[in-house]
Amino acid sequence: MEHNNCAAARQYGVIEKMVQDWKANEKALKSMPRSRCASRRGTSHWPELKKHVANMVNEHRQNSYVVTQNKIHLFALQWAKSNPDHSNRFKATLSWHTRFLGKHNMALRQKTKIAQKLPADLDSKVNSFHQYVIQQRTKYGYALSSIGNLDKTPMNFDMVGNKTVHQKGEKMVLVCTADGAKLRPMIIFKRKTMPKLKFPVGCFVHVNEKGWMDEEGVKLWLDNVWSTQPGGLIQKHSLLVWDMFRAHLTPSTKQRRARINTDAAVIPAGLTSLVQPLDVCLNKPFKDRIREQWNEWMVSGEKSFTKGGNMHAPQLDVLCKFVIKAWNDIDAETVIKSFKKCGVSNSLDGMEDDYLWQDEEEAKAETTPSDMEFDPYDDCLTNVSQDVIDVIMI
Repeated sequence: MEHNNCAAARQYGVIEKMVQDWKANEKALKSMPRSRCASRRGTSHWPELKKHVANMVNEHRQNSYVVTQNKIHLFALQWAKSNPDHSNRFKATLSWHTRFLGKHNMALRQKTKIAQKLPADLDSKVNSFHQYVIQQRTKYGYALSSIGNLDKTPMNFDMVGNKTVHQKGEKMVLVCTADGAKLRPMIIFKRKTMPKLKFPVGCFVHVNEKGWMDEEGVKLWLDNVWSTQPGGLIQKHSLLVWDMFRAHLTPSTKQRRARINTDAAVIPAGLTSLVQPLDVCLNKPFKDRIREQWNEWMVSGEKSFTKGGNMHAPQLDVLCKFVIKAWNDIDAETVIKSFKKCGVSNSLDGMEDDYLWQDEEEAKAETTPSDMEFDPYDDCLTNVSQDVIDVIMI
């Protein structure tokens, strides 16, 4: 065994070169304390850079910001460029990133929609929801243009690497119906007073002191957006599919719905990732299109700066244009299929039930080629705390 490196490598589960190194360093290895597991020497490279990267990660996590590998990569490169004396020959390689995470007891975690939060009686709850929708549609015969789905999808506008002055607490609201038609977006800004700006015609702007979509906001949305659907002015009977958000279920909201002749199908807790059309098919392509608008503005948009040279975030009217264009770029066919995929608007004769079991290949085709490329602003569209944009779609 002592003369056969291959046999030793097989026995200890290592490569042959490792056995050769052990033999070459036999005396040093035998003299090492038993409590020491490695023979590494020298000081850590780029300690200042690592300290600043670790501080950035901890600060972002404490403020509920999502930190991705791209975020760490770009921040490290940006800091190294600004501090060349402390980052000589630094390249932010994948191996450096892996060692950095291990050294600071960090790990990348995949965010999932379903995770372990699906109810134990999943099938029965989904069946009950579908049965209720079918029952209501059979009873009242809603037109597809009168069937809608309301959802909130959080997003964040954040520029990587450079300081930016942000408007805090923007909330955006989008609307579509089961026939593929799209109503104008409603955008809520965290303010006490309405901004003195000329907003695009294609959106409805509202302000809230806390930047929330509260009970009053829901009623405002029902009166000013949902009521503009085809047949809304004559209070044509309609069906609104939404989740168990508290403001959806209050007595005053129910009264307002009844006044405009709108029924509600409430999605059971934990099932939005399965039966909410916007969650299942539409949120991702919408976010992708928002990202394209953001990146285009970063490259060639009109910008302003503070006296200290920091870039201002886009004006509120520019953000409105981002939302309007991104939402309008979602084609009607995708919207129609999303409702069928979730069992909300399928034909009542059962001929379209196959939509419930179709895979996501068609949804994937909706994404743009840039989705597969490295995007330095990928973090700006993730769920984070203060600059969150809740997009409510119907």
